[in-house]
Amino acid sequence: MDSLSAHSEPKTKAEAANTSAQGSAEGSAPVWLAALLPAALTVGLSFALPTVAQGDTIRIAYDWVPSLGVSLSFLVDGLSLTFALLIAGIGTVILLYSGSYLAGHPRLGRFTFYLLSFMVSMLGLVLADNLITLFVFWELTTITSYLLIGFDHASAKARRSALQALLLTGAGGLALLAGLILLGLTAGSFELSAIIAQGDAVRAHELYLPILVLVLIGAFTKSAQVPFHFWLPNAMAAPTPVSAYLHSATMVKAGIYLLARMHPVLSGTDAWIWSLTLFGAVTAVWASILALRQTDLKLALAYTTVMALGTLTMFLGAEATVAVAAAVTFLIVHSLYKAALFLVIGNIDHATGTREVGQLRGLARFMPVTAIAAAAAALSMAGFPPFLGFIGKELKYEGALAIASEPLLVAGAAVLANALMVAVAGIVALRPFYGGEPATPRRPHEAPLRQWIGPAVLAALGLTFGIAPSLIADSLVQPAVSAILGRPETVKLALWHGVNLPLLLSLFTFALGLLIYAGHLRIRRRLAALGERLPLTGDTAWDRLLDGVKALAAIQTDLLQSGVLRRYLFTIFVSFALLVGASLVITGALRPPTAWPELMVKHWVVVALIVAGACMTTVAYSRLAAVCALGVVGVGVALLFVMFGAPDVAITQLLVETLVVVLVAVAMLRLPSLRPDSARPNRRRDATLAVAVGVVVSATLLAVTEAPFDRSITTYFEQTSVPEAFGRNIVNVILVDFRALDTFGEVAVVAVAAIAAFALIRGAARGGRP
Repeated sequence: MDSLSAHSEPKTKAEAANTSAQGSAEGSAPVWLAALLPAALTVGLSFALPTVAQGDTIRIAYDWVPSLGVSLSFLVDGLSLTFALLIAGIGTVILLYSGSYLAGHPRLGRFTFYLLSFMVSMLGLVLADNLITLFVFWELTTITSYLLIGFDHASAKARRSALQALLLTGAGGLALLAGLILLGLTAGSFELSAIIAQGDAVRAHELYLPILVLVLIGAFTKSAQVPFHFWLPNAMAAPTPVSAYLHSATMVKAGIYLLARMHPVLSGTDAWIWSLTLFGAVTAVWASILALRQTDLKLALAYTTVMALGTLTMFLGAEATVAVAAAVTFLIVHSLYKAALFLVIGNIDHATGTREVGQLRGLARFMPVTAIAAAAAALSMAGFPPFLGFIGKELKYEGALAIASEPLLVAGAAVLANALMVAVAGIVALRPFYGGEPATPRRPHEAPLRQWIGPAVLAALGLTFGIAPSLIADSLVQPAVSAILGRPETVKLALWHGVNLPLLLSLFTFALGLLIYAGHLRIRRRLAALGERLPLTGDTAWDRLLDGVKALAAIQTDLLQSGVLRRYLFTIFVSFALLVGASLVITGALRPPTAWPELMVKHWVVVALIVAGACMTTVAYSRLAAVCALGVVGVGVALLFVMFGAPDVAITQLLVETLVVVLVAVAMLRLPSLRPDSARPNRRRDATLAVAVGVVVSATLLAVTEAPFDRSITTYFEQTSVPEAFGRNIVNVILVDFRALDTFGEVAVVAVAAIAAFALIRGAARGGRP
């Protein structure tokens, strides 16, 4: 049972009624108000249906970072509108459901904010027309889903699942960012509406394969394709409303949306077809088998979501119109029945205190409305007529047979996965409501109106669209298919197509599914026994990976973080000398200068002063003398700045050197003198390292001065410092305007260091331990 749905039992019935009324009135009111936002968005988006149905698009754009070609642009076409309506429409149902399911919860307001943020992030993702904008919203879905999955932060399981989802999808997001940048550079634009027309050029480009691999990594991690499938069932640690939303219309569909959006640009090659087909087929079949093994209703539904995502991926790998139409139709089918079934399971959990299928029987007598909604959603999930699920299943078989490259593979995977779904639908949504007496922790009761109205409406839509498929055929499915394929297409949906091979495959699916359901207890035991003998699963592999990272971090920490400042500095300078020196050698930058600079006597005097200060620093046994000698080096550098026309930088250098000498000198007065015998053993090593670093720095400077001088940045600052930043001192303008955030960060670091130093000094002054 969700810990968030469990409320403490009052002492009396009167107190129970009073507490329930107060919790419902006070706790759910903000949620009801929040539900107005997705409801308004659903209504507003529906006004775009006639325009999109005619094949037109709606685009809105605002300049965001024009210098980088990044705009805050949004596109409404058949694909984005279909996703947006599902996100906003189902979001309305989820929010209304949450107001009752979590009524009285102390963090209900925070939960509502997280859920709305999640919804807005998904809407921004599917409506974005700019690649960078899409990525920003992509990452926002990762962050908000982390907050939702880990909402019950007191639960170690919830924290682990949230972190797993964050790390896995976040890593995929980094790969996606690289792929999107390469795609934008290859296509010459970061606007999706422009990139779609460059499909042939992108596929012919030498960077096509890296782009494809990076985009697929991002999509597969987000939409839980094998071998990244394990994070999604673990996300069931979230409250049931989150699970319903996450699995039906939001985050897990983000990867599917990305594949559909990139279809006109990246599809049509063997790499695309076989990658999506094989990964999708394996994911669909494997997830269906794992779903059959589960005894927790919510967990079983989670694996059926992975199955659905694999099926969608498999069909998006095709070029045939009917295959893409099958994917779009199944997308709508799955969103409706999956949200309904998750909410039904939430009602069961809320009313009985358990989700274990072995304890749930005969609930229809206690929860008749919930039972009807569950039955309707399950029949659509299993693909029985006259539900929309039947039309989707027929289209899947027709689309599988239309795929010229691998019809048997796709059709076989679809039949096996659908047959397993028939069995799981019976286990999840029918078996708990019929049969013997329930053995539940609490006496079952019907859910409140606000908890069963949502699943009932969603299940009814599955039935309505099945009886009258024309309601969505012309307005949603056909425009979405046209957007995915990048060309106008005609799609017709019908409940009856006559006696044909897809119908025969459907009948075979029903028979096989019922046979699996009849023996599911025996099959489940064998699958459990087989699972125990598996040496490795995705989840255990993830744990071992994290353990390995932690072990490596521990070894690295023990090696590098010794607590000895001398070793820290030695490691830093050795790394610098080796890496920079190697790069100079590999790149061929080490070459004698064409002309040595002509130095005047005053220049040589300053150089001698610097050398003398450096030598004095190395041989001094007095800390104060060493600091003062080091200050001489700084003064010499300041003199060089003056000689070469940078007096403002010289003043800054002098002020810094003076301040450092004063502060360090005050601190040095409390430290003992340097003893000759303590420093002597490491002097040869340190001297060698110092010479090496000096040689590398000198070689780097010579290589830089030999390279052609590019004045483009200098010219830019000269031309823009007065009209844009209103300053004639270019250095100051760079610091406080062009690099304002960098300067702010430096100031913040200094401020934090000063506060820490003050705390240490104050603690020491009071006699405490610093």
